[in-house]
Amino acid sequence: MTRLFRRLNGWLFALLLLACAGAIGYLTARFDLVADWTYGGRATLSTESRAVLKTLNGPVDIVSYANPQDDIRSNIASFMQRYQRVKPDISLRFVDPQQDPAAMRELGITTNGMLILHYRGHEQRLDTLTERSLTNALKRLMRGNDRIVAFVSGDGERSPADSGNADLGTFVEQMQESGIRAVPLNFTQVAAVPLHTDLVVLASPQQALPYGAVKALTDYVANGGNLLWLTEPANDDLHLGALADTLGLHVLPGVLVDGQGSAVGLNDPRLLALGDYPPHAITHGFKLATQFPQVSALALATQTAWHASPFLRSGVQSWTEFKPIDNAHASTIRYDASAGELKGPLDFGFALSRLSPSPDKAEQRVVVIGDGDFLSNAYLGEGGNRELGRRIVDWLLGDDVLVNMPVSQGAPDRVLRISQAQLSTASLGFLVALPLLLLVACGWMAWRRRRA
Repeated sequence: MTRLFRRLNGWLFALLLLACAGAIGYLTARFDLVADWTYGGRATLSTESRAVLKTLNGPVDIVSYANPQDDIRSNIASFMQRYQRVKPDISLRFVDPQQDPAAMRELGITTNGMLILHYRGHEQRLDTLTERSLTNALKRLMRGNDRIVAFVSGDGERSPADSGNADLGTFVEQMQESGIRAVPLNFTQVAAVPLHTDLVVLASPQQALPYGAVKALTDYVANGGNLLWLTEPANDDLHLGALADTLGLHVLPGVLVDGQGSAVGLNDPRLLALGDYPPHAITHGFKLATQFPQVSALALATQTAWHASPFLRSGVQSWTEFKPIDNAHASTIRYDASAGELKGPLDFGFALSRLSPSPDKAEQRVVVIGDGDFLSNAYLGEGGNRELGRRIVDWLLGDDVLVNMPVSQGAPDRVLRISQAQLSTASLGFLVALPLLLLVACGWMAWRRRRA
């Protein structure tokens, strides 16, 4: 009897094992389970890409013009599965470009595997398929049309196209990837801001603006235009008082310095480092540190129809320094209340908004910051400068859904930083110490066996 029960138990166990194997096979055929254990999930979609997909309301139709004989179709389909897992209503279909070459030429299909993305009546084209290019294309679809950002030029402003340390070429190039088109605006060639301009940027002019340029800017703001104005401590006499009066702001004299900088390793008191920010839509959830090399403090001058909110503020140990500062004597400066210097905290970034006087817009927005270096090529890579600049531009353009969009952060374990001494020690350890240790262990084991 006991023997019979043992046989039955064996058969039941075998049947149960087969049933479990069949169930696992059935479930794996019906459902996908993807696990990414890398730092930050960099083997799958980034946080930024997932956030963009969750923000897209409605289906996205993607057409790939790829030859069926190549492996490119399977590669594209495999790549798109990562996006379709997050957003199932992304459809992908393939068209053989060889079946109708004339139609392909009319569509402008020039490369094998070219993709055209359709979303809410808008389309974007991709020649190269990477996560960065596809996610940026989806961002451009969210904007609808490319946004026209005009950069005032002709008076020593920071260039949006050049690669000099003081210019904005790197920042503008990256913003263009997400649907922003930068154009120059020289008031010696035009008398007013062109129509359909979404944003005007006045980036740290070095020369006094002519009367016509100032009038064009004030008229543009008065008529509902959005503006980003980056000013500097040395820009206090550039005929921009009328523009400041229109906004109800006043640029305070002197250079904003912070005595707390030495505690975080900053030797120049003119370099402000921020980690906390006043609450605003631009800084909501923003935790990255930023650096501002040379700053003018700002203050509200008059009551206007604008709703002004500070979003950049110096620390309690800051003040407006009136005396010239050089690197050799930077540590000797002191706050002098008798000279009229103002004690911090002081605001140097304001976001202004009001009901737009233009019937085409619901709200008008302006940002004024007492520093333009933080977006320059030389300082853009410092901490969260790039991300703060992106948030500011997206807010000014009214793309609120993109303002708090998370950005992809590179994993810190991709690069091993090691000194020459550490490298030499590791090399000696693997090439000399480890072999010697193995020889000693083998010798000791041989000696033990002989004694035994």
